[in-house]
Amino acid sequence: MNAPTDLIEKWRAERERKAYLALEDGTVFHGVSFGYKLDRVGEVVFNTGMCGYQEIVTDPSYAGQFVTLTTAEVGNYGVNGDDRESRSLFLNGLVLGDLTAPSNYRATSSLRAYLSKNKIPGIYGVDTRSLTLHLRTYGNKKAYLHVEDESLPEEEAIKKAQAWEGLDGQDYAAKVSSKDAYNFNEGKSDAPLVVCYDFGVKTNILRNLARFANVTVVPAQTPAEDIIKMKPDGIFLSNGPADPAALPYAVKNIKLLLGLAPVMGICLGHQLLALSLGAETGRLKFGHHGCNHPVKNLVTGKVEITSQNHNFAVKIESVPKTLEVTHINLNDQTIEGLRHKKLPAFSVQYHPESCPGPHDSNYLFEEFKKMILGK
Repeated sequence: MNAPTDLIEKWRAERERKAYLALEDGTVFHGVSFGYKLDRVGEVVFNTGMCGYQEIVTDPSYAGQFVTLTTAEVGNYGVNGDDRESRSLFLNGLVLGDLTAPSNYRATSSLRAYLSKNKIPGIYGVDTRSLTLHLRTYGNKKAYLHVEDESLPEEEAIKKAQAWEGLDGQDYAAKVSSKDAYNFNEGKSDAPLVVCYDFGVKTNILRNLARFANVTVVPAQTPAEDIIKMKPDGIFLSNGPADPAALPYAVKNIKLLLGLAPVMGICLGHQLLALSLGAETGRLKFGHHGCNHPVKNLVTGKVEITSQNHNFAVKIESVPKTLEVTHINLNDQTIEGLRHKKLPAFSVQYHPESCPGPHDSNYLFEEFKKMILGK
């Protein structure tokens, strides 16, 4: 929407409430609250993307986290019904440097109203540069976001942050996954069937799969026996939030399904595939979140600029001989891709479907298609 003057003035006239973000190490960042009036705990991460904030806030992989956007201003193009990446918002809160009024023909709502409607608190006016440098230096932190009207001493907020259980060892995939199976598209009668495990799947992943397959999405905890009965031509392991080691049921199911049909994994699905084959995962210092991460394809020698969102990674020293490392991150040399040497199975740590992000890695869906069709 091209915001008229009276709408802009109304937006600016909304009562501003002082707020702060208290980290577990005692560091406090002050700002102004927006969105829903609800104090929450969460883990603070930073995302270096310059745009795509609606896709970011609707990415289920951010469940349990306060997402700090490092770009200077956010909100200028509003939000709309077409750019959502999931059915809801799962992040715990949004941290901004500056919040601007919407003025765009596609917008149907402001970011402020969008967060409020979905009961997500936010804070802006934060020195996000300082916060990001702090996280890069000391790692991701548990935090308490205070936005409610009632005052709360900062010391109490710090204690609440410290007392929170955090994301390690927690199964957030089951929290964000669809509760029921569904077909994403009708497709053609002769198209292959791809069954997608929903650990927090993004809509654009399903769009990419639907270009060549009939897609059935199943809940995260669906037993392998149910998948076998469906006789899939391909099995997809989606992205998702938190700690892959907290999903032993998923690892068990993947072990049973390997060899049944070609398997492709993205992000959490990549980590779960690795765990099912004997590798180990561990936490990164401050994770990878953004649209500008360079990844080298070790097979072709080409470098891709990728979209990423994860706090955990596969430990390179734990990779079994049955797996080949196909991609590495050029920033920190972490594993970004794996392929089984005998079985039709591969995975990548990053997001080839983008939204937001570059399209350098779209070819991976074509590789999955060829694997399914036996080409």
